[in-house]
Amino acid sequence: MPVMVQALVPVFVLIMLGHVFRRLDFPGGDFWPQAERFTYYVLFPAMLVFKLGQARLPASAYGDIALLIGAMLLAMTLVLVLAQWIWRWRGPVFSSVFQGAIRFNSYVGLAAGGMLLGDAGLSLTAIAVAVMVPLLNLLCILMFSLVATDGPVRLGPVFRAIVTNPLIVGSVVGVVWSFFEIGFHPLIAGILEPLSNLALPMGLMTVGAGLQLQALRGASMPFIVASVLKLVAFPLITVGLAFLLGLDGLMVQVAVLLATLPTATSAYILARQLGGDALLMAGIISGQTLLAIASIPLMLSLLW
Repeated sequence: MPVMVQALVPVFVLIMLGHVFRRLDFPGGDFWPQAERFTYYVLFPAMLVFKLGQARLPASAYGDIALLIGAMLLAMTLVLVLAQWIWRWRGPVFSSVFQGAIRFNSYVGLAAGGMLLGDAGLSLTAIAVAVMVPLLNLLCILMFSLVATDGPVRLGPVFRAIVTNPLIVGSVVGVVWSFFEIGFHPLIAGILEPLSNLALPMGLMTVGAGLQLQALRGASMPFIVASVLKLVAFPLITVGLAFLLGLDGLMVQVAVLLATLPTATSAYILARQLGGDALLMAGIISGQTLLAIASIPLMLSLLW
């Protein structure tokens, strides 16, 4: 447990540091939104290419992680359908609960995976992220089309957004690079390595800068349900599924880590664009990020 806390403390300190800097308006202007764009489009793809390009994972790992992730998302979707049958929330409210209980913050996941599990864990986490991101986007878009939007959702822009997602592109390039064992020329490595080293701290600080703590006022039952399902039930379900599928080792550790993560900050944008309850979504994102400071080390110490 002390080793785990020691690895996770820097993650959350960097998140809170970003929040403090944003509150102090330092370094000023629109720095933090631009920093988030730079991290998303440049730093993280560079890190994924560099780290995955050096990884040497067995071919079976890709199929196993895809199978486990697919089972995780299906199981949580069924749990959320049951929750909606019990509470019968309005469509926009349920859309925020759905996103809050099933999505995950990839910045925090990649940072925690690297710090807790080393380069092998970071590589496997990156592959899992590349599998989960398109599946989650499709799930959430389908959910919005069923419960929260007045008209049909256009799938063309959604598909383009998925195939051009920088995290997916970086992961695919890195996996191909690794598969063919191309290696990195010292000049290329000299460029990618410092960008890679910068990605995680900058990504975590932009997560903190995006927190909207005022949205936590009057936390409601939807917030509580989404947070309990995401931070407690999802990792427990993941362990059960891994046992049923006969999986163990580093792959299960990565899957459990992803299941414990707070929901993605991008869920707020989707809620605002597609008719969800954006204020509730902001509260869920911010509240879960704070709760995860305690819940992640607790759940990992119990389940790893």
